[in-house]
Amino acid sequence: MTRWLLALVALMTVGCHAAAAQDAFPSKSVRIVVPTSPGGVTDATARALAQRLTEAWGQQVVVENRAGANHIPAIELVAKAPPDGHTLMVVAEAPFVMFPHLYSKLTYDPVKDFAPITALVGIHQALIAHPSLPAQSVPELIALGKSKPGALNYGAFGVASSGHLNMEQFQSMAGVKFTAVQYKGATPALTDVIGGHIPMMFISVSSALPAYRAGQVKMLGIGSGKRLAALPDIPTIAEHGLAGFESRSWFALYAPGGTPRPIVGKINDAVRTIFSDPSFRDRFLAPYLYESLVASPEQFTEFLKDETVRWGKVIRDANMKLD
Repeated sequence: MTRWLLALVALMTVGCHAAAAQDAFPSKSVRIVVPTSPGGVTDATARALAQRLTEAWGQQVVVENRAGANHIPAIELVAKAPPDGHTLMVVAEAPFVMFPHLYSKLTYDPVKDFAPITALVGIHQALIAHPSLPAQSVPELIALGKSKPGALNYGAFGVASSGHLNMEQFQSMAGVKFTAVQYKGATPALTDVIGGHIPMMFISVSSALPAYRAGQVKMLGIGSGKRLAALPDIPTIAEHGLAGFESRSWFALYAPGGTPRPIVGKINDAVRTIFSDPSFRDRFLAPYLYESLVASPEQFTEFLKDETVRWGKVIRDANMKLD
């Protein structure tokens, strides 16, 4: 009986401490580390979130840009920060689901060193081509590629970039072989597609829209699960025979590993409230065709596992390494 009472008291004490930690958070300013320079989707997402969290919590939430060395120094910084919720990170998918397959050794553990809070936004990518490419659809491109193995080039914005990996996934699923031409960014590659210097590439739908609407490129397909409401006439790549094909970049929110679950839950609740606000969706998500991916920490953890398996296969099939 005494042991039972002691166990009950201990359980109640833990519960009280957890509740107190949640109630006290945030007790000071919060920083969101972004491993990229100002500008771009990662930074814009973090700043939109920081502004709303500042209003919700009554504590200053600031964005700290720590660009360089393929994100790794910023990731290490967050991994070593106190696990109290006052240091967070917004980052794209690569360091968590791709880097473990691309590097033989990482200086951080993507599972143990971080507490997943939620995915934030997804950006679907489109397969675009110069009007001169003699293919008007994905099946025609696949047929053309099979007739000329390796002869067709495509633009990519860095080895293992989303534009590179999504095309590798496409090649693997379609049974074709193209040749990558690497650029220092998506914009220079897009410029060369518009100019007809390279025939095609994967790029975010929002980035491709101006050129598509101007008739400078054609959009062969979109890597979404279903057609986009903003572009109902553009087919998905999956509906053209590549069942299950998806090409998108996504961005997520993390805390250091060991952050108490009540604090992770409080942050998650705040983010879900922000993303469910129609004004936030209208001002931030809709104009850029961003897809909300906000979910519970448990759902996000399962999503991370699935994405890690999926990209591991793509990277192994492409025999790709970064070291």
